[in-house]
Amino acid sequence: MRQIIAAIAACLTLGTPFSTAAEEPRQRAGSIQGLDAVGRLNIANKTMCTGALVAPQLVLTAAHCLFDPQTGARIDPHSIRFEAGLSGRRAVALRQVVKAVLHPQYQYRPSGTHQIGSDIAVLRLDRPISRSQIAPLVMDVGAERGDTLDVLSYTQNHATRPKLNRSCSVLARKSRTLVMSCLVDFGASGSPVLTRRPGQAPRLVSVISAKAAMGHRAVSIGTALDATLRDLIRRAG
Repeated sequence: MRQIIAAIAACLTLGTPFSTAAEEPRQRAGSIQGLDAVGRLNIANKTMCTGALVAPQLVLTAAHCLFDPQTGARIDPHSIRFEAGLSGRRAVALRQVVKAVLHPQYQYRPSGTHQIGSDIAVLRLDRPISRSQIAPLVMDVGAERGDTLDVLSYTQNHATRPKLNRSCSVLARKSRTLVMSCLVDFGASGSPVLTRRPGQAPRLVSVISAKAAMGHRAVSIGTALDATLRDLIRRAG
């Protein structure tokens, strides 16, 4: 962990506001493995992060996405829109955020030096998304070194269509902090980190906090899910 020499927040400024689109059936062209539970968080039509539906009315993301990167001020959750399964200019479901609950140990720090290991938040939507329309991701607290991972994210170069980073892995774990070989770009903050194990559906084990460097190697940093998440979900619900 001491080898990590730089961590850069993976937030992105939106180029143009996203126009509201009618909800569509879940199965559609361009869907990546049916993971419509992953969506873009449109923050006041100015910045973006990525989030994942973990219950019909709850979205998991990175805590630092809830702060203005210029001023450090807390963002009004009502200014955030979750664009589930966004592909091009259409989303499977659109919902406004009405409440945000941060990890109790998280403290925002400017200039991208976020408090890793507690950089998670749960957002409550204004109304549920039907399970028949989008199945929430299953969560797991068991991420360990050597696990094979996928990351699905909206990024600088994929602002309206998600990018799937396959077959990366956990390089190291210290407490709740994961160092991963997954390569991410600006905008990927809050992206779900998914494990792939034989005979199981993908399970959400972490969210992306930052891109970083370990020696000369590009890596990403994530906050591993743990028992704290249950309390966050209870408070958000």
